[in-house]
Amino acid sequence: MESQPAEMDGLFAIPTTPGSGGPFAGFAEPGPDAPLAVRMRPASVDELVGQGHLLAAGAPLRRLVGGGAPMSVILWGPPGSGKTTIAHLVARASERHFVAMSALTAGVKDVRAEIDAARARRRRGGPATVLFLDEVHRFSKAQQDSLLAAVEDRTITLLAATTENPYFSVISPLLSRCVLLTLKPLDDDGVRGLVRRATTDERGLGGAVTLASDAEDHLVRLAGGDVRKALTALEAAAGSAAELGVSEIDLAVAEKAVDTAALRYDRAGDEHYDVVSAFIKSMRGSDVDAALHYLARMLVAGEDARFIARRMVIFASEDVGMADPTALMVATAAANAVEYVGLPEVTLNLSQAVIHLATAPKSNSATTAIGKAMADVRAGQAGSVPKHLRDAHYRGAAGLGHGAGYRYPHDDPRGVVTQQYAPDAIARTDYYEPTDHGAERAVAARLPKLRSVVRGVPLPPSDRHNGANAGSGAEPGQTSADREPEKGEGR
Repeated sequence: MESQPAEMDGLFAIPTTPGSGGPFAGFAEPGPDAPLAVRMRPASVDELVGQGHLLAAGAPLRRLVGGGAPMSVILWGPPGSGKTTIAHLVARASERHFVAMSALTAGVKDVRAEIDAARARRRRGGPATVLFLDEVHRFSKAQQDSLLAAVEDRTITLLAATTENPYFSVISPLLSRCVLLTLKPLDDDGVRGLVRRATTDERGLGGAVTLASDAEDHLVRLAGGDVRKALTALEAAAGSAAELGVSEIDLAVAEKAVDTAALRYDRAGDEHYDVVSAFIKSMRGSDVDAALHYLARMLVAGEDARFIARRMVIFASEDVGMADPTALMVATAAANAVEYVGLPEVTLNLSQAVIHLATAPKSNSATTAIGKAMADVRAGQAGSVPKHLRDAHYRGAAGLGHGAGYRYPHDDPRGVVTQQYAPDAIARTDYYEPTDHGAERAVAARLPKLRSVVRGVPLPPSDRHNGANAGSGAEPGQTSADREPEKGEGR
């Protein structure tokens, strides 16, 4: 069957054939009322800004945009970095059938229909098919599996876009069949150039308004490398200027317009994880000001306060730990305040907790200690519980020797006795290694004395000058009478 005449179903004439096209055929032609960011999409690769590292001669993206040999590509980059723009440029490449889909609305049935149509088209000697799949990370594993065979035999050339790390969000078999291209957020100069172009270009504002330098700086700063955000703010500011009957967008107009725009923060994407990571690392690094910045960034963006509080509770033990045991209480209290007080007032409680955690002395000894202990358990270093520690409160336990020889620490004036508690395999293994930070300094001084008494070994020479008291005043090695717990005591 011959191809039908081309239809204007996108930015260009898309060849259509029976069984293909439909709502996924391509991109809509931007009209005069389309958003400024859409109207200002580059018409050629020469207008593309900020991704020069991907457009060198012979590079996969240059070949794809130029209509060269087909090669499936995954575009990974933050919002506003140009992923959809690149898809538009590929769509303009000659002699290829272009189909655009979004993982938000398409399913396996739609994908298979397009693959079948592409296969039939090739059998008739028709053009190769490029399938643009936006938000590919939103496809399930099964949905991504449906693409594998067609990508493998080049029935389709896949051009997929994602804002999330594809090593986590795209299945390995699909990732291995594609070239991964990482887009960078635009720098301030790149964003500034595109804002100026949109102000004067006939596709944009056409010179209807001018932009004051301080207002321009404001838009560039707020964009954070997201061109779409900058152009959306510019369009809002231009609308405000028109309503006010002024021809210049000054800082006051820009601030008023941008104040109504939502802060971009993808709570399900990389931005979410990057900001949380920076938040944790700032507290760990004791930079209280940076930690407060990231807290504010999450709160303004609408992040779930319960999530923030949970991360702080974990941090209190993971990174502060024994250096300041009160940190866990503060973080837990802040988490309770989230439920009891709620937003917006709980921001004060979260702020107090962040300040406490960021300025507290740090120790990860609790983290490393349990990590080493769990590694030994997983490696089989467990062994039997010593008989004198086993439960002796059921009939027949005494006949098995359970509890026999147990020494009751409270009978010793120091509160500690020589006794084996660990299984034989790890009897003298040190898991906990205290630091000398904050409150843990006292624990570090006391721990060698405790181990000396419990294990019945001499105190290390380096610790003898600190005194020998491990508990309440007796010398290491002093014994006490054994005391068997009474039935029902549960010691």
